[in-house]
Amino acid sequence: MQTNFQGTGVAIVTPFIQNGDIDYEALARLLEHIITGGIDFVVALGTTSEAVTLSTREKNEVMAFVKEKVNGRLPIVMGLGGNNTAALVEQIKSTDFNEIDGILSVAPYYNKPNQRGLYEHFSRIAQATPVPVILYNVPGRTSSNIGTETAVKLARSHENIVAVKEASGDFNQIMAIIKNKPEGFEVLSGDDALTYPMMAVGAKGVISVVANAYPAEFSTMVREMLKGNPEKAKQLHYSLLEFIDALFADGNPAGIKAALSVKGICKNALRLPMVGVNDAVFQRLKDFIKSYRSPL
Repeated sequence: MQTNFQGTGVAIVTPFIQNGDIDYEALARLLEHIITGGIDFVVALGTTSEAVTLSTREKNEVMAFVKEKVNGRLPIVMGLGGNNTAALVEQIKSTDFNEIDGILSVAPYYNKPNQRGLYEHFSRIAQATPVPVILYNVPGRTSSNIGTETAVKLARSHENIVAVKEASGDFNQIMAIIKNKPEGFEVLSGDDALTYPMMAVGAKGVISVVANAYPAEFSTMVREMLKGNPEKAKQLHYSLLEFIDALFADGNPAGIKAALSVKGICKNALRLPMVGVNDAVFQRLKDFIKSYRSPL
């Protein structure tokens, strides 16, 4: 199955106003900011969106709004995962996939399934969904690592499992997947700081947090790597490395929401249990943004 999920995807935040309601004006600004910045696809309702704090009604409204504003300009990926396989399959069956080009499905969290359980979980998802699946491996959040053999077996067994967002930070595992994967299955970075080196060993893009704030710079870096121009990409990579470090110093999406507030895109508002970054991190982000000189 052909996939469009190469290049730079952006895991968008869900902007809130101070009382916790969704700020749709800010969401519209953010979508225009990243689309005009040259990204390749939009990822809604992922970890960075605080999706776990949104009601079913709010999730449906956010997806409808994203579809309306994107208006066919880019592919849209919807976060759709969980740790109750049967309930997730039922949710998939009741989802409106009109204008949705794929789903990003995180490894089950808390349960800590073994590799056989992970394989069966994602197999059920692949059988239920009418759109391509991107696996999301983020052991630091889930305590559940999708191993190399499991990822490759899923890719070979299910034509509609088309990529993995790899955020394990384990380069041996990442390289083994790239080496052994079938044609048409891609590895995407799930860690902004590691995107450049991951692409150097064969990854084909990223699902990024940083690109909420700097879509042009980050997507250009990824594009240059895909074109085989590592020196041009390296300059952009290192220009943002200090920002990336500060961005995740006190939690995600707290860091990116602080940065977006400095840039005037959305308010620095989160839903509990997430809270804003501490004053020192906020100042680091503010200082970087004020002094940054883009290489573009």
